[in-house]
Amino acid sequence: MSELFDAIDALVASRSPLPPPAERKRLRQAHGLTLEEVAATLDVRRATVGAWESGKTEPRPPQREPYAHLLKQLARLYPSPSLSATEGGVLPAAPAATAPAPSR
Repeated sequence: MSELFDAIDALVASRSPLPPPAERKRLRQAHGLTLEEVAATLDVRRATVGAWESGKTEPRPPQREPYAHLLKQLARLYPSPSLSATEGGVLPAAPAATAPAPSR
């Protein structure tokens, strides 16, 4: 029965959630990691990590789970900036300061 649970765990890990490609790149760069460093750690080519970050390909097992773990750790260190509800992710403008009432 344990083998069945191991197989289920592996299946779930094969679909570990990942942030969008642009966020993957932002997180890596925020921590000052190079494509080479991430690639060497995950035992893949530099171009492979670049393809993951550009959205050309998606990581597959056995690298997907460790890559998802890396991104999760980086997201804790570098939370995504708050985005406004408007298209394009423009941050909301700071509220305008109210001018003092004229003295009489």
